[in-house]
Formats: sequence, C-alpha cells, structure tokens
Amino acid sequence: MKFTLQYKRYSEKAILIEWPSEINKNILKDLLSYKKQIEYKSIESVVEVITGYNSLLICYDITIDDFYEKVEALKLLYASNFLKLDTNTKLWEIPVCYSLDLAPDLKEYAATKSLTIDEVITLHTTLVYTVYCIGFLPGFLYLGGLDENLFLPRKKTPSLKVKKGSVAVGGNQTGIYPEDSPGGWHVIGKCPLGFFNVYTEPPCVFEPGDTIRFTSVDVAEYNDIRSQVYENKYLLKSTSI
Repeated sequence: MKFTLQYKRYSEKAILIEWPSEINKNILKDLLSYKKQIEYKSIESVVEVITGYNSLLICYDITIDDFYEKVEALKLLYASNFLKLDTNTKLWEIPVCYSLDLAPDLKEYAATKSLTIDEVITLHTTLVYTVYCIGFLPGFLYLGGLDENLFLPRKKTPSLKVKKGSVAVGGNQTGIYPEDSPGGWHVIGKCPLGFFNVYTEPPCVFEPGDTIRFTSVDVAEYNDIRSQVYENKYLLKSTSI
C-alpha cells in the first residue's frame, strides 16, 4: 500500500518525508520498508535515516543545492517495487510491577476509568504493543496498541519528576521512562529494566517495528530482577517474529 507523502526541506542538509499523521501499523510498515530501501540503495551522500511516528528524516553529508532533484530521486524510489529485504522484528517480554508503592497514579487512574486495579493490570498486560518510534528521552519507547478502555488524556499538570522505569499511559499510548524526567503521563507500574546504556552496543536494543508484551510481577520478583540487572545477570527475553 502506497501513501501520499509530503517532502519538505528540513535543513540545508536534510529532507523530511511525512506520512498521514496517525498511529497506524500500515504506515509504520511502509515507513520502515522505505527506510530499508534507502539504506540498501546507498543513495549518494545519505549518511543517516531517522524514523519518527509518521516520518523519515533523510540526512546528507553535503549541502542540498538542488532540493527538487533529491526529492525526485526519493519519489522514484518510493514509487518502485520495493525489494524484499530482511525485516525480522522481535517480540520482547517486559516485566512490570503494578504495586501501588511503585505506581503512584494507579489508584486514581483506575478510579477515573471506572475500573478496578486488577482490571487495569489485566487490560495492560493482555495486548501486544508495537514500538512506533524512540525519542523524547534516549530509549523512550512510544508504544501503540493500547486498549481503548485505558485511554486517558495526559495530566493537566505534569509531574516534575517521573522515576526511571515508570510505566505510564498518555492519551492512546503507553511507554516506559528510561531515566528520571518530568512527565505528564499517568504512572501505573514500574519496570526494573534499563532501556538505554551509552556504554553498550547498541545503546538501545529495541527498534521501531518490534513488539512488546508486559508481564505482571510482584514486588519480590521486581526486586530480584532489579538486582540481576544491576549485576548484569538478567537475560532479557525476546522471540524473533
């Protein structure tokens, strides 16, 4: 499926390509396929292709003197039949503790949604989420696929400090804070894992297109996993799909 794309000059060395502004798996699939084609074709002077929710940022190592020529080359590539390239993705199992001691907004969140806490946990752990993009903070995974019964607008007044590992809901998305940060999402759980480490390669093992399944753990399991992570003994579970 092809989409009507918008091509814009982003800077003197970058072009922004935009898809329709919505959270959509078909858009994500098309976007990632296009990205792989650009990288596979080794288009002259392209040094990096950065993904967003519904966009690609094409970065060049030279100043773009003829913007329309570059755009025409990109349009021709998009209009062609994409080669079938390796598109393996992973399903990650992510432990989350939903204890009220670790989830400061869970009780109020459940009441606002007219749900019990157990119902919130069940709904949040039942579905498989898709990683649409990574941003805001290094390693912050924007996850689509949240059950509609859990949708809730962001807080009117953001929290000044959301703790590292906080699992939260904002609007129709869910995500995990990889570091302490201000934030306006509703914290309903806590994850003991790290999501970004500048000293490892790659710093973040997750990629757009990957999927996430949350598994509920109790406080004792949470503390045990956190200790294993600290000692570099925890093995993150994933399955290639």
